[in-house]
Amino acid sequence: MLLAQISDLHIKRPGALAYRRVDTAAYFSRCVAALNALVPRPNAVIVTGDLVDQGDVEQYEHLKALLEPLQIPYYLLVGNHDDRAALRTVFSERQELFAGGEFVQYAFDVGALRVLALDSIVPGASGGTLCATRLAWLAAQLDAASGKPVIVALHHPPFVSGIGHMDQVRLDPAAAREVETLIARHPNVERVICGHVHRPMFVRFGGTIASAVPAPAHQVALDLRDDAPSVFRMEAPAFALHWYDAATGLVTHHAYVDQGDGPYPFHEPAGALID
Repeated sequence: MLLAQISDLHIKRPGALAYRRVDTAAYFSRCVAALNALVPRPNAVIVTGDLVDQGDVEQYEHLKALLEPLQIPYYLLVGNHDDRAALRTVFSERQELFAGGEFVQYAFDVGALRVLALDSIVPGASGGTLCATRLAWLAAQLDAASGKPVIVALHHPPFVSGIGHMDQVRLDPAAAREVETLIARHPNVERVICGHVHRPMFVRFGGTIASAVPAPAHQVALDLRDDAPSVFRMEAPAFALHWYDAATGLVTHHAYVDQGDGPYPFHEPAGALID
């Protein structure tokens, strides 16, 4: 079973650039092509929020068109740049987006894996939270999935990254502690996955591993200072591949959108290591 994770697309209106510099649509189209070319092809793609940049209908319509060539089933989460109502207007056929009432959160299966998609946004704010209603939903879903391998997905990281300006807008600490407590009660949770930070990160969390993923376009600059400036770099665009096998559990790889030179063999045709 293979679940691809992409995050932080920041799609603008057609022709517009993010921060007057980044053609996020062009970068995302390259990412879609890379996902389609994977062998084996993922069973599903989960997009962990910041689907568009300002949360308006025109941007979601552009996103929908950009998703058309994707030949893999996909699931959408909301991030702080998203708007629930506009997303539901454009993707009205996606029943899962309406399953959580006020919130865009739902559960789905990918092979043996149960995925719990959380809505961590606070409208008008960059940081995130999980209110009592959302936490109660998570608790009930974890109880219902007892004995099954589970991935919990949300936009805002429930952990400290060390990048000062991003830690100011993570999942609020009280909610993060509640999530960690819930996760710790369920050893069948294989991973907690998130976006928002535009970087690959891994941390112990609630007896499992929490991870974040790079973006398909711009990345947050790696600057581990409390007063790190809020800046980005055009580092290599990437995504995550979560590979699950019942005998070995979940393994996470990060893959680059742009393939490097190669592949080249390690061995001669007769089997000797190339010297």
